[in-house]
Amino acid sequence: MRAMPANKKKKSSKEHRASVKRKSKPQFGPDGPGEKQKSSPACPIVGIGGSAGGFEAAMEFLRQLPSKTGMAFVIVQHLDPHHASRLSNLLGKVTAMPVSEITKTTTPKPNTVYVQPPNKCVIAKNGALTLVQREERLNVAIDHFFESLAEECGSRAIGVVLSGTGSDGTAGLRAIKAAGGLTFAQSEESAKFDAMPRSAIRAGFVDLVLPPGEIAREIERIANHPYIRRPLSDPEEIEKAAYRQADDLGRIFLSLKKQMGVDFSAYKESTLIRRIQRRMALHRIEKMSQYARFLRDNKKEIEALFDDLLINVTRFFRDEVLFRALKKRFLPALLKNKSKGRQPELRAWVPGCATGEEVYSLAICILETLGRAPSKMRIQIFGTDLSESVIENARLGIYSSAIEKDVSLTRLKRFFVKRDGTYQIHRNVRDICTFARQNICVDPPFSRLDLISCRNVLIYLSPELHKRCIPQFHYALNSGGYLILGPAESVGLYDELFKLADKKNKIYVKAAVTTPHTMDLIPQLGLELARFGTRSTAGAGANFGGDLLKVADRIMLGAYAPAAVVIDQDMHVQQFRGRTELFLEHAPGPATFNLLQLARPTLVADLRATIKHAIKTDKPARKERARVKLKGRSYEINIQAVPFKIPGSDKSWLLVIFDETTKGTKQEKLPRALGKTATEREVSELHRELAASKESLQAIIEEQEATNEELKSANEEIESSNEELQSTNEELETAKEELQSTNEELTTLNEELSNRNLEMMEVTGELNNLLASIHMPIVMVDNALTVRRATPAARGAFNILPTDIGRPLSELRPNIDVPDLENILREVIETLGTREHKVTDKDGRQYSLRIRPYRTTDNKIDGAVLTLIDIDGAANGPRKKSGSGVPERK
Repeated sequence: MRAMPANKKKKSSKEHRASVKRKSKPQFGPDGPGEKQKSSPACPIVGIGGSAGGFEAAMEFLRQLPSKTGMAFVIVQHLDPHHASRLSNLLGKVTAMPVSEITKTTTPKPNTVYVQPPNKCVIAKNGALTLVQREERLNVAIDHFFESLAEECGSRAIGVVLSGTGSDGTAGLRAIKAAGGLTFAQSEESAKFDAMPRSAIRAGFVDLVLPPGEIAREIERIANHPYIRRPLSDPEEIEKAAYRQADDLGRIFLSLKKQMGVDFSAYKESTLIRRIQRRMALHRIEKMSQYARFLRDNKKEIEALFDDLLINVTRFFRDEVLFRALKKRFLPALLKNKSKGRQPELRAWVPGCATGEEVYSLAICILETLGRAPSKMRIQIFGTDLSESVIENARLGIYSSAIEKDVSLTRLKRFFVKRDGTYQIHRNVRDICTFARQNICVDPPFSRLDLISCRNVLIYLSPELHKRCIPQFHYALNSGGYLILGPAESVGLYDELFKLADKKNKIYVKAAVTTPHTMDLIPQLGLELARFGTRSTAGAGANFGGDLLKVADRIMLGAYAPAAVVIDQDMHVQQFRGRTELFLEHAPGPATFNLLQLARPTLVADLRATIKHAIKTDKPARKERARVKLKGRSYEINIQAVPFKIPGSDKSWLLVIFDETTKGTKQEKLPRALGKTATEREVSELHRELAASKESLQAIIEEQEATNEELKSANEEIESSNEELQSTNEELETAKEELQSTNEELTTLNEELSNRNLEMMEVTGELNNLLASIHMPIVMVDNALTVRRATPAARGAFNILPTDIGRPLSELRPNIDVPDLENILREVIETLGTREHKVTDKDGRQYSLRIRPYRTTDNKIDGAVLTLIDIDGAANGPRKKSGSGVPERK
């Protein structure tokens, strides 16, 4: 979930220091899951994940990496589970650091490389690297290790994603970044297979994108940064750091406020300092004063810090126990209660929704609880976040294939559409979810809600903001509505507003209070004006007037602005402003945001004409004295449609304003007029003509809508065909993934085989040189008594030429007399004994023939070795340099 900082009072340096000294402990528990600090590992750990092509990238990484960084390196590679790996041996040749394969439990040591064995997954747990069974369904070994590394090491975790296919590693880098660690990915152009690094880069979870060698050099440079070596984890240390660096923090807050429009001084200081230090480590800056100066002139870094402070640790169905409890107990009760109304509607809100996983998880649970039978229940779920960029991603609802480990196959098939290796939320689910940018600490909440899921947001906010948020949630919920908080959160001092309904899952139910809490903008005015009290005179003179006007405008708009809606060119409502129930209503049937279908029947014709005119002329259009009839009362309103565009976008929007000019008057039957005047009759006739025109227009509209229905029916048939094609495509995608996985394993095997071939060539070259330098007749034969190798000196004694390699020994005519040589060789091979015979060549020179078994490296007998020693040469002194003195075969 995402934390929501507020626009809050800005303190001077002295006041900031004082507040640090007297600050109370937070009521909402320790830091959230994204900020865990552990001291178990003896050194920082760098996790390196790769698949196809990752072996070569890992070798390049280790070649450029010094052997004394003080870090441990763990390499997780997609390997064939049924094939022994020599990865550690091959990597050991390119680095001076010891390289070893991880055993059942291995304690990581600095300046050491560890390699995951085949058919196993490795996790970091309790200060050690532990092997666990590999999952059969998905090969996400990199994600598993990175997520455990984030949990275990916090800010001392570093993740690197190298070449590979698929998206393994993306979710893991997200966890590491959320925990305060550093993340790297191989640049796409340098990767042999760029799918894995590309997935992580596009997801936004990578700090630096570099070739493998440059990643190694960058890690060397940050290895001794205080953030990596001595991370602040003790609350007292953090408090002291905040006191010492209050002025620098203030300057950083000011830079963020100027560019991003958000004051982070209400954010929890422990989190602030760690996230700032993380950015400092990436830029190799050790002093916060230097970083404050660097930030002042670097707009991109301000944006990066802003995104860092909005911590994202969400995923689909996070905490499955909670969602099971919702489906089993709370959602059925809510739906049953809501279904009693004439127009049943269930409304939920997820503040700090990040990229939307929590919103869509809740939507899926509600739809599953409703079942597949048609329902009149209208579902509306609001997801809000402070960052516009993540809201845009949430609206698209596109996620990497890494969600497969969090979402069941049944849910993937029913609620997702698979496209190009990604999953998109089905349109039916997206239609019931609305996303918007909002700051829960300043902006008004949604109203008439049945459920609020605000998990792991309050833990990042100061106690001062808890006093605003908890009553705000109480105000927004309907009677009997539920509030869900994170495991480290509670309602604190506001237990009179909420009663605990499920202690294990932190689900609260709204309590009835004698004096209800109402939302009032006046306290916000006080909060806004308080920000000016401690500014310097110069600063106040420059900015006070403008900011004061903004606050005053906000109050005026909230209290007196007319009801309005923002629509697109297709007349779909994007935002409701003010109370629109007099003008709009939700009709029974499928949920819709089409303005004409939401409008009261008497307004449809006027609305359509006004909006069409505004679109056609691209100028504001106005319709005065339109009438609305509701519950026996008649209201007179003005309708205005104002077209506008957002700077930097070509898309057009319209603001439709409903201005009530008279309060509702009760309609009564008037007595029949006696003797109307001509003028009255004319007016009456005009009214009738107008009514007839409206009826005619309504008929035309209905005809057009009927045509639209036919088109819709045709479109549904097309969609049905498309779903069949999509089903076929999914089957092809599955087959493609299986082939891709097999290809990855084959690629890895091929890389190992290539390296083995190189090793074999080296060994063969060494053996050939060794044999060539030995001046003694030696012959090697296999079990079939075929010549395998021979030294040059054996040419004379055994009469062997280079072309005789591979020929049976029986086909040769040696120059020595060895009766029954073949039987002797077979006896040696069978008995494993060693035989020695005195033999004589054709010139009468005597030799000692020694025959011993040929043993392989795995201790198997695969032939025999014949060695000929010149006895005469040993007795009579050295002879000629020919090595044997036996005449060679011509």
